Order: sequence, then C-alpha cells, then structure tokens
Amino acid sequence: MSIHPLPPPRQPTGLGRLPLVRWFLFTGAVAGVTFAAGVVATMVMLAQTRALSADPELTGQIGRLTAALVVMFAVLLACGVGLGFIVRYAVLKPIDQLTDQVRTVAAGDFDHSLHVDRPAELAELSSHIDSMRDRIVSAWRMATNQAEELRRSNGELEQFAYVASHDLQEPLRKVASFTQMLEQRYSTQLDERARQYIYYAVDGAKRMQLLINDLLDFSRVGRVTGERTVTDSGEALNAALENLSATIEDTEATVTRDDLPKVKGNRLQLTQLFQNLIENAIKFRSEAPPRIHIGAKRSGGMWEFSCADNGIGVEPKYADRIFLIFQRLHARDVYPGTGIGLALCRKIVEYHGGQLWLDRSAEGQGATFRWTLPAAGDDDE
Repeated sequence: MSIHPLPPPRQPTGLGRLPLVRWFLFTGAVAGVTFAAGVVATMVMLAQTRALSADPELTGQIGRLTAALVVMFAVLLACGVGLGFIVRYAVLKPIDQLTDQVRTVAAGDFDHSLHVDRPAELAELSSHIDSMRDRIVSAWRMATNQAEELRRSNGELEQFAYVASHDLQEPLRKVASFTQMLEQRYSTQLDERARQYIYYAVDGAKRMQLLINDLLDFSRVGRVTGERTVTDSGEALNAALENLSATIEDTEATVTRDDLPKVKGNRLQLTQLFQNLIENAIKFRSEAPPRIHIGAKRSGGMWEFSCADNGIGVEPKYADRIFLIFQRLHARDVYPGTGIGLALCRKIVEYHGGQLWLDRSAEGQGATFRWTLPAAGDDDE
C-alpha cells in the first residue's frame, strides 16, 4: 500500500548535523593517533634509558619492560580494532538498515516492515515501531473503508432524495388540482363537512409539496452549484433582503448590519443562509415590530457572523434540537413551516467548513444565532 508520503523531517542543528558514523571515525582517528604517538614516545624513552645505563642487569630489565610494553600495546591495538569492528557491524550497520527502512515507510510505502536483528536494543525498538506502524495502517484502512462506505451511502441517500422529490411532485400536483376541480364542479352538491375534507386534502398536498421542495434544497447542498469562491457576504445579504422585501414590508421589520467581509463560499448558498435566518427571525417575532441585526467579527482565520432579533427567543434546552431536520417546537397552525430551515442552515455552514450554533449567553429578548465562515484571505489588503 502506498499513500501520501510523510513531510520531510526537521533538520538537526549544531553538532547534531554530523552523522553518527563520522563521530565514530573522528574519535577512532584521534585515539589511533594518540596511541601511535604514545608508542613512539615510550620506545624512544626506553632506547635513551638503555643508552645511558651500562649495568647489564638494568639493561636486561629494560629489555623485559620493553617486551611487556610491546605486548600491552599490541593487545590494546587488537582491542581497538575489535571494538571498531563491533561498532561497525553491531551498531552502525543495523542503524543504517533501520534508517533506510524508516525512510521507505516515510516515503509512502506503509506496508514495508521494520526489522533489524542486532543489537538487542535496536531489535526491540524496531519491533515496537513496526507494531505501531501495523496498527496505524490497519486503523487507516478501516477508516478509509468506512469513509468510502459513508460517502457511497450519503451519495445514494442524496440521489434518492433528489429523484424522489422530482417524482413525487407530479402526483401531488394532480391530487391538489383534481381535488380543487372536484370542489368547483360539484360545489352545489357538497355540504360543509365535504368542503372541509376537500380543504384538508388540498392543504395536505400543498404542505407535502413544500416539504419535498425543502428536502430537495437540503439534498442539493454541496452537490449542486457547490463551487466555493471569494464572495462578498454583503452582496449575499442584499440578495436575501431583496427576496424578503415583501415580508419585511408587511411586518414592518427593521434589518441593520455591520460592514460584512469577503469570505470563501458559494454565493447562492450564502444568500439562502441569510434568507432562512432572517425569515426565521421574522416568523418567530413578538408583538413588537421585528428588529434584526447582522454582525460580523474576525476570529483567527474565520469570520464569526451573528443574527440577533427581538423575537420570542428559544429556550436553552432546545439549543440542539432546533437544528435537527423536521423538528418543530410550535404547532403548525401557530407557526407554519416544515422544520427544515435551521437544519439546512447548519448544513450550508458545515459544508463551508464552519459551525452554526445558538448563543445561549446572549442578553436581552429574542435569539442570537452565530456561525463561522472561512476568511477569503485578502480582507486586510
């Protein structure tokens, strides 16, 4: 298995930039030169001592000392050579092998095993690293399979919602139209209860059409017209206000705003986001004329938007429930709708890489919704 390679390692600093082999070679060279200098100096001093002494017994003793020193130096030399051999084949070579194996894995071949036979410490270390590599690869494969299955399942569900929404429109239109025609043609033969039944049938068909249209909009987020570019959120708000102009005028609502920034997003979806939130604030208004304020402030690499109103508000215990699809807190005859508006808003925001939530700490009457969107990157220019 080959996946994306790991990023390059951080470069060492200071004396750590020299490889371990060079440290051993430098230390061995210094030790060898020192050893050779010591041997030469010792032999020279012994020769000078022998030349100064005429006593045969002392001369013999010096000769035996010379032989002992030669043997000792030979043993030390053999030990040094043996130590160098051990370091080379028992330490440096396994380290090179483990380094090459780690580089192969880091380059993207995560199925490549890590193993050295010696020394015992490196063998244990390589075994632990290889076990971690195997666990990570197994977890990555499982996560990849689950993500692929989730993408496939989501794709099928979105396709089903899209197709079902289109296929269900025509039968509902027929039900509504023919039921209305039935009322018009036979109105003189129908009593009040029959007309009420016809009204319920037509109203149910219309509500089903509205529900299907909302479901269709929900399934389209991120799948149709989902390209994200640098977008002026102020222009998206202007388009939303234009779409709601009649509603705003009828309810005598007042919408104020801060200077809105440019963000990275989809113009149509951001317009729908503003439109749903403002329409939601107008729908759940109090007795006073609606007052709505759209704000924005920078928060790191994101812009945090807010939509505050003076409506009836939302109890904190329902702060999560209101974002679930088809969830309603009020009776349909009091506040009409399908209960999909805030769920659609959250899906739009999450598709753009942000979050949408109800501000439970907001003071005063009404509700305040906050959401984040990625900054365009050129706001400071």
